[in-house]
Amino acid sequence: MSGRSTPRRGFGDLHINGGFGGDTVTWASTKTKSEEINGYPSFSTRNNGFFSRHARRLSTSLPRFNIGGRNNYAEKEKLGRGRWYPSNGSKMGRMKTYLGRIVRRMRLRLLLVIGVVLAVILFYTTPMHRMYRRTSFLGGGSKFVVILAANQGGGVMEWKGPREWAIERDSVKNKKKYVKKWGYDLEIVDMSTKKRYAHEWRESWEKVDTIRNCMRKYPQAEWFWWLDLNTFIMEPSYSLQSHVFNDLGKNTYRDINIYNPLNISHPLTTDYLDSTSVSADGDGLSKSINLVVPQDCGGFNLGSFFIRRSAWTDRLLDIWWDPVAYEQKHMEWEHKEQDALEHLYGNQPWIRPHTAFIPQRKINSFPSGACGENGEDPRFHYKESERDFVVNMAGCEWGRDCWGEMYNFRELSNKLNRTPWEKFKDSISAKVAAASSKTKDKEKKA
Repeated sequence: MSGRSTPRRGFGDLHINGGFGGDTVTWASTKTKSEEINGYPSFSTRNNGFFSRHARRLSTSLPRFNIGGRNNYAEKEKLGRGRWYPSNGSKMGRMKTYLGRIVRRMRLRLLLVIGVVLAVILFYTTPMHRMYRRTSFLGGGSKFVVILAANQGGGVMEWKGPREWAIERDSVKNKKKYVKKWGYDLEIVDMSTKKRYAHEWRESWEKVDTIRNCMRKYPQAEWFWWLDLNTFIMEPSYSLQSHVFNDLGKNTYRDINIYNPLNISHPLTTDYLDSTSVSADGDGLSKSINLVVPQDCGGFNLGSFFIRRSAWTDRLLDIWWDPVAYEQKHMEWEHKEQDALEHLYGNQPWIRPHTAFIPQRKINSFPSGACGENGEDPRFHYKESERDFVVNMAGCEWGRDCWGEMYNFRELSNKLNRTPWEKFKDSISAKVAAASSKTKDKEKKA
């Protein structure tokens, strides 16, 4: 036989016993048979060089798969492998098959949805949401400080009973819950009566000095929100940003003539003043607003107001706290620091361009007993249907029940801000109670 000729062997010759019943021919036996072919020596060195031998050694050292079983040249397709088919072809079986096919196709989407849900749960069940809301470039909560006046009088001038302590407990708890939700800072100020000067008591003027101290304590904060103790935040879901400061220009007004219970002459008409000071709206820019004050039926109300850190504010606080003005006017100013601010606004032209007024019910709604006995003035009194933000039980110590008002508004706030699950439970409880009452009535009639 020639060395160039290829040996012709039938497919059955590759099996020792013939057919598919025998053992399968291995690579080594096939190679041995091919080497028995007589040919030219020059062709016997093909694929037997140094690099080829080492390549074969390397390939044989690699891991092998599908070990065991017959090494046929073609593997039969295993129909139904990894799939489930109903044996009886019922509707339920076809439905399961259809749903399984959809699940397989939407695996990535389902995993993505599950990941998003888990991320939201982790965001709200861990301190991450407070960190987000506190950051200045995201939530902006660190720019706001809530100042709460607590321990009013400190029991020096009059005895503090259980009702007074209960009012203080509920008010403090309400403010702590609110600032925790939105990432604000809370400064609880001890307003106990103390001597500020050697010759006088000045306990009701501490707002000014306290605000100045808070500005030093929180150097990164921009806005400071003063709240009296007899206030209650009815809608904790309202943030200060969304409720007031995101659109400060539209939520406030500069021209006091829109509502002017004090009949202050505005704007000023003195010749030496600049155009901003004689304008009814100042410069018209929200960034120049440094003081936001509500007005009730008697004038300025400082039970809830905002003041901004600025050089203008430092100057205002210095003049507001001036002991000389206090010495000369404190007998005339019945509402003390509140009347002092009204006096400064009416007589100091530089104060008006940076002062804005906000509707009373925006941040300082009154109960029905304040500013009139009927409690129906839409400018001042709380409206449940409109979900007012804050209630101030101003003047409740003069003939009204402070604890009763605080309790009623607390319960109303809890009712209005129930979660869907709490509303569902309450509805079930109401139905059960109604059914039990009907049963008792029937038993009595019987």
